[in-house]
Amino acid sequence: MNCKNCDTSLIEKQNFCFECGAKVIRNRLTLKNIAHDINEQFFNIDNRFLKTFIHLFKNPESVINGFISGTRKKYINVIQYFAISLTLVGIQIFLMNTFFKDAIEIDDIIGDGFKNLQNQKDNPFSPSNFDYAQINNYQSVFYVLSVPFSAISSWLAYKIIGEKRFNFTEHIVINLYYSAQIVIISSILTILFLCLGINYVTITYLITIITFIYFFYVLKRVFNFTFLNALAGFLLILVILGIIFLIAVVLGIIIGVVIVLMQKNVI
Repeated sequence: MNCKNCDTSLIEKQNFCFECGAKVIRNRLTLKNIAHDINEQFFNIDNRFLKTFIHLFKNPESVINGFISGTRKKYINVIQYFAISLTLVGIQIFLMNTFFKDAIEIDDIIGDGFKNLQNQKDNPFSPSNFDYAQINNYQSVFYVLSVPFSAISSWLAYKIIGEKRFNFTEHIVINLYYSAQIVIISSILTILFLCLGINYVTITYLITIITFIYFFYVLKRVFNFTFLNALAGFLLILVILGIIFLIAVVLGIIIGVVIVLMQKNVI
């Protein structure tokens, strides 16, 4: 008998492959088997997803530092965990666009002070020319693109303060686990709060506050810093991230202006 995943030769009564760790499947596929697998993967209190989710709150250093140092079986792989979080974002977007479309209307988001901009149909940057429901569909892309920027910021910040324990790739791991956890929490809280009738802007503010607090908490635990040292590193990361964001915005505005001018045949 050979492993169906890596083709390694196995002993007849062996239940797991000693080479790749895959479980040996002997039974035919049935609905009962599928239900059992789903329960094991997602709903069993001892499964790795719940363990990873809970421990990223209780002691995130055991998950993140453990993965960096070589622990691979105890918790979910960082890429898999991030992929699960993006799946939840997709579910959140579907529910918002299907059942809570009024919650993301432009009038509620920008307020009365900006309504006069909506009448400027010839202004390409007018809010009336943006489909915010459509923009909401690209949340996953935003989360994916934000990881390398936050990793660059944390890597540079800790190099500046003399903390060189982790290389850039390991900072990506730190930010992937942190981002995945925040994305999962954000998706769950967003739908829950919308069901309770809480204003979408209020939800956004609450999630933003939670994001910053949790990021600080993760950095403090992962780097085992004192409160003041952790705060200094956290603030430096925000400054660097702000500079990167500002550069990106300026470049975006320049590109937007060029596109508008090209459409008007000015250049």
